[in-house]
Amino acid sequence: MLSKTTTLTVRTPEGVTFEVPIASPFSRCLALALDTVLILAITIILAQIVGALSVAASAVPVLGRVMTDFGSGAMIVMQFAISIGYGMVTEWLWSGRTLGKRMMGLRVIDERGLSLGLKQVIIRNLFRILDMLPSTFYLLGGLSCFLTKRCQRLGDIAAGTLVIREVESSPPSFEEFVRAERNSFSTLPHLEARLRQKTSPEEARLVIDAMTRRDELDPRARLDLFAQLAGHFREKAEFPDEITIGLSDEQYVRNVAATLFHRASV
Repeated sequence: MLSKTTTLTVRTPEGVTFEVPIASPFSRCLALALDTVLILAITIILAQIVGALSVAASAVPVLGRVMTDFGSGAMIVMQFAISIGYGMVTEWLWSGRTLGKRMMGLRVIDERGLSLGLKQVIIRNLFRILDMLPSTFYLLGGLSCFLTKRCQRLGDIAAGTLVIREVESSPPSFEEFVRAERNSFSTLPHLEARLRQKTSPEEARLVIDAMTRRDELDPRARLDLFAQLAGHFREKAEFPDEITIGLSDEQYVRNVAATLFHRASV
């Protein structure tokens, strides 16, 4: 058995590096069990509907025989469609989560850390037919999860996907930046207003992401990122040297964050 990798390391184009925990085989089995119960429940309900229609049609001999044959064929098709289609629909609509995965805090993502694509959703769910062999016990899929380095079943390998464990994180607190000490920009409100006016929502979001994730960055990446951000915002509003001299790039960006989000909090 290969040594397991318990986390996926993702590096964004902005230089932000963070780790995502990979789901264990045990948690995936529990999520699969929950989904299987739901699939069985849906199948039973539909079988009862088809059975009721067959009984109603049995009053007419010819129609009754047709409905009996149709019902048998329909159930085979429905079982296949539900078992495969359930995963496709839920993973696509819920961004890589089925009901079982939602309950267990799991999500399917691209193995490079990107969002899941429709083609990947289709491929990984079609491969369930192979993963379920022999019979319906997921023996091949289970062995693949245990033997692969990143706990991937055959469908994950074919689609280039991973199942990760979502970690709850509290939303960033703007109070830290709003009340930041030594925000020398606050002495020049007209320049603060100019900075807010020239900053787009996407740029503001990048600032707050950089500040809240700064401790997750490699030291070199952290320096490079804040140097780029500081240089970018210096061009938007030119604060005088007497209030910017001695500021590190990171402190400069902290002042930018305090300026951008102060107005929304007062």
